[in-house]
Amino acid sequence: MTLMKRFLSTTANMSSKRIQYKVEGQVQGVNFRSYTQKQARSIGVTGFVTNASDGSVQGEAQGSEDKINEFVQHLNKGPSAASVTKVDQSEISTKSGESSFNRSRAPFAFGSQVLHIPVPSRADGLTHSAASDLPSHATNAPALDYSDYQFDLSYAVYGIAGVATRASPKQATVQLIKSFQSYNAGFRPAFVAAQHLQAQRHFTSTPNEGAKIKEWFEKHPTEKVRKTHAAWPHPVYTEEQMKQVVVAHREAKTMSDKVALLAVKILRWGLDKATGYKHHKALDVDAKDPVAARKQFAMTEEKYLIRNVFLESVAGVPGMVAGMLRHLHSMRRMKRDNGWIESLLEESYNERMHLLVFLKMQQPGRFMRLMVLGAQGVWCNALFFAYVLSPRTVHRFVGYLEEEAVITYTRQIEDLDAGRLPKWEKMQAPEIAIDYWNMPEGHRTMRDLLLYIRADESKHREVNHTFGNLDQKEDPNPYVSEYRNPEEPHPTKDLAHQKPTGWERHEVI
Repeated sequence: MTLMKRFLSTTANMSSKRIQYKVEGQVQGVNFRSYTQKQARSIGVTGFVTNASDGSVQGEAQGSEDKINEFVQHLNKGPSAASVTKVDQSEISTKSGESSFNRSRAPFAFGSQVLHIPVPSRADGLTHSAASDLPSHATNAPALDYSDYQFDLSYAVYGIAGVATRASPKQATVQLIKSFQSYNAGFRPAFVAAQHLQAQRHFTSTPNEGAKIKEWFEKHPTEKVRKTHAAWPHPVYTEEQMKQVVVAHREAKTMSDKVALLAVKILRWGLDKATGYKHHKALDVDAKDPVAARKQFAMTEEKYLIRNVFLESVAGVPGMVAGMLRHLHSMRRMKRDNGWIESLLEESYNERMHLLVFLKMQQPGRFMRLMVLGAQGVWCNALFFAYVLSPRTVHRFVGYLEEEAVITYTRQIEDLDAGRLPKWEKMQAPEIAIDYWNMPEGHRTMRDLLLYIRADESKHREVNHTFGNLDQKEDPNPYVSEYRNPEEPHPTKDLAHQKPTGWERHEVI
């Protein structure tokens, strides 16, 4: 019986064909992997597909020649949101024992059987190197320049993977802490043979196949519902209004203001340290040596997206906490809230829409999800108690926080304009962003998207600074009020009358 199975397996391999393929174009962030997996399984092709670091989609496929040809045709077509410019393929040796077509999470080098994972060197204080246990054919690969690597939340999990899988739980814990404390540690390459990958990657920067949580949310058509629109329609921004958004700072006048500003500075410093974000240093070095600046400090498209996903995942918390507390306060006092609740919940909703847009372009992994879970837990409880004690301080705090958000997105736009983010230059905004902001034809690029998001952050900055100037219990919300003289400049939900540092109470009440 065993001989018969081997014979049938050998016969099948002789009649089948295996290829490596590489799909170029706008193919990441458009569900290309899900599409490829679905087509391969329907045809009866085995293999895998993965997103490559160069922006392409790569993988291997095995089946009869007719099935492979049909599979390649589907690759050339791609899903409706994709734009395929080129499909390369090369024939390789067939593999036995493969029964399905999967989505791989590991970086894959087209034309090579070797996978690359950056691992911290012994100089970082770690006592074990992932490369030391590898066979010679896995470590004798050509040397590459890895000076671009710096500590970042997106790469940290790769650096500690080799440690966590071999050390005892106690040792692994100590070594993980050391690796995170060495935020500016250099990385050196370790080449890992594909057959050893599963044993070494116990946790990764993106979820493994079969995880319960999906990275890119997909539409689930129903029999009755055609489309679900946003609960709060977004106000229309003109291009001229968005270009008028400026970086601004409100001077801290009271002790409450100073406490809020200090808290924001501490948070900003900690996040910049954790993500290796050194924008000012990068600009200083760039003026002298652009190559050295990019190697030491450059924020790539991927790093910016990871930072944006993390920031937006917690940015929606303050509005929801404040809105909930004011809602309960209104019912407890049996009095109207005068319109504050709606604006606060809408602000939280808007921040969540920012997150959903970025999730269309970036896959948060298990480590990132764990970080978000912890951050939300601490953030939500801290804001709850802070808002109970001093609502005015919390609104000022959020106003200062939004000042930093405006700075962050302004820098991204400047880096894009300076050619430092080439992958974003021709990238189009996701459909969810086009629908939410009603982005007009010809203004749907990544740059336009960043302008819209920055404009939203500037409005949150203005709203919270204004709320911080009002009587928290009695004053109405000026952003939903009707004014006796509508011709005078007054707060609005759109960008008609911009006041970066907020409206003073005597101007609106």
